[in-house]
Parts: sequence; structure tokens; C-alpha cells
Amino acid sequence: MEKIGLIAGNRRLPILFSQAAKKKDCYIVAVAIKGDTSPQLKKSVDKIYWIGLTEFRRLFEIFKKEGVTRVVMAGQISPARLFSKEVNKNQELMGLLNNIKDKKADTIFGAVAEKLKESGFELLDSTIFMEEFLPKKGALTKNPPDFAEWEDIYFGFGLAKEIALLDIGQAVAVKHKAIVAVEALEGTDNLIRRAGKISRGGFCVIKVSKPRQDMRFDIPVIGLNTVKTMACAKAKCLAIEAEKTLFLDKDASIQLAESKNISIVAV
Repeated sequence: MEKIGLIAGNRRLPILFSQAAKKKDCYIVAVAIKGDTSPQLKKSVDKIYWIGLTEFRRLFEIFKKEGVTRVVMAGQISPARLFSKEVNKNQELMGLLNNIKDKKADTIFGAVAEKLKESGFELLDSTIFMEEFLPKKGALTKNPPDFAEWEDIYFGFGLAKEIALLDIGQAVAVKHKAIVAVEALEGTDNLIRRAGKISRGGFCVIKVSKPRQDMRFDIPVIGLNTVKTMACAKAKCLAIEAEKTLFLDKDASIQLAESKNISIVAV
């Protein structure tokens, strides 16, 4: 039984990863982040350690003690914590952040990956064991996008790729070939809420991977919360990049989308 170390962030991705890995007879040692990781994770792993955001050095000590050599990062840390007092008052963490060229997602995660490598750990593809969560091309709901929605999807897809290339965000909201909102540090759900207020509904959301996506971290993820937020904002279509986007809670998400007349497609 192979031991896999899990650096667990927020929401359901760490839980679903652990469940998928257990099906492959892996032994999961999770390091959970206080204030972000769901307490429900403990039900899906073999061992769990809780650390504060400023205790990142303990990651290496825990994995070494447990005999872990291969590690996966799943889930995010709330971006707002970058600007919190807990970070600003921690000299070691501030030193790490100040020594990187910028605070883009790839830069921060890349610095963590490099620290893991220096300490003798291999950071694995975050989609390992989760192939079933990566939809292939095609309409995922019974109601496919209409002609106007397809026009918005094609218009927004290339622009979303450009935003992703710059590591600003991975999603855009489009209505009638107008960019209503662009994702930044706030995340996709907040992008959708903002687009709903600006457009008064009827918009499409396009979410893509980065052109040079490092599959070890920050890959695009959607799920039930995404669809719930779209329904509240009166969005009409969600387009994701096929085989590059993790779709969590797919059946429940599609059922809700169809009931709200929201089309979902992988392109």
C-alpha cells in the first residue's frame, strides 16, 4: 500500500481525491489547514494533521515522520488570507512571499513545489486517480447551448485563454459578445456574482486551463457550488475546457443546472 501525502485546502476536492485514492489502495496522510480545510476530510483519510497557515514548515516534518515521499496538493487556501494579520505577523512566511517575484498563483504554488522538491518530496499531478472527474468534449446537460450562447462561448474562450496565460484568472463572463467580468483573485463564484449584478442575468461563463497548465496545482475546478451561484445570478450557460477541468459532484450539478435551464458544455 503506497503512502501519499495530501496538502488539503478548502471545499470538496481534497475529500473526493482521498476517496478516489483509497479505491487504488493508497494510504493517505493529510495535512489540513486550519480555517480552510473541511473537518469532514478526516472521514476519508487514514491519518490527518492540522496546522496553521503560518506553520508550513511542519509539512516537511510530518511527511518525513510518516515516510511519505510523494505528495498531492488538492483544494485552495482562501486568497484573502494572503493579506491577513496572521501572514503579515509571521516573519518566515512573509520572507517566503517576499522572495518570489510576484503573488500570481503559479508563482506561489511553484515556490511551494520547489520547497517540496528541495526537501526530497515529489509533487504529483493533482488529477491523479481522478480521471472520471475530467469531462470529455460535448454537452453535459440535456439542454445544449443555443446559437447565441455558442457565439458567446467561442468569443470568450480565446480571451479566457489570454487571461489564463497572464495568470490573472481562468474564467470570464460574457453576454452578447461583451466581456462582463474577468476572474482574478476572488475566484469563480465571486466572478459569477459580480457578472450577475452587472449584466442582470443571461450571461455565459467560460472557464479554461492555462495554456501552459502545470497539472500539479491550480487546475480549474467546478462543482455544485458553481451551479448554485450561477442559478442565483441568473446565468444561462457554463462552458469548461474538456479533459482539463475537474467537475465535482457532477450528477447533482447537472440535475440542478437542467432544472434551472442552465446549459453546461465541455469544449
